Amino acid sequence: MKEKFSRNPQEKELTKILGPAHLKDRYQGNDVAGVVTGLAWTPVGGDILFIEASISKGKGGKLTLTGNLGDVMKESAVIAMEYLKAHCEQFGLEPAVFDNWNVHIHVPEGATPKDGPSAGITMLTSLASCFTQRKVKPNLAMTGEITLRGRVLAVGGIKEKLLAARRAGIKEVILSLDNKKDVDEIKKDYIKDLKFHYVEKMSDVLRLALMKEKVQNPIELKQLEKTN
Repeated sequence: MKEKFSRNPQEKELTKILGPAHLKDRYQGNDVAGVVTGLAWTPVGGDILFIEASISKGKGGKLTLTGNLGDVMKESAVIAMEYLKAHCEQFGLEPAVFDNWNVHIHVPEGATPKDGPSAGITMLTSLASCFTQRKVKPNLAMTGEITLRGRVLAVGGIKEKLLAARRAGIKEVILSLDNKKDVDEIKKDYIKDLKFHYVEKMSDVLRLALMKEKVQNPIELKQLEKTN
């Protein structure tokens, strides 16, 4: 005999019917260097994801990637690392720093496969924050593909990603300039609480995302000597 349910179920009845609620991630603050909020598309809608980067003393500058990442996402991490090395002087870093510190990039929820190019700017920001020990702007998320020439390319799933950002308490979003047309197609009421920054270059991403303030108890890396 089939169980009967009310046509106007209460919250406790919905839990019985559908099971416990799945709690989505929310923005977690910017107190730790190298942790940046990205936006992802999934078959069941948008979500946020955290890119975590850490460094440890070691010769050779080994890059380790974990979190069940696909080939395209791994390539994005390599591109981000090479861009940071090529432009290290802009961040006051000695080139030799990259030979003396190993890098580990992790994307949590390792049981879930992840792939695609849209985490490129998030990985770049994560690495830059980690090596400079500078805070990332609070309540900020981002999505965009990067190229070795320093360009930021458009990605898909923008509507779903922005709804996830709003749900997670994000206030500002960095996107490729070429994604502006996708944002313009979304009903304004859905994204009225979000501020958008449209970029074309990776240098624009870092200018917007990184604060001058460093995290508490920063790791000391060898910096370039300042000259007058």
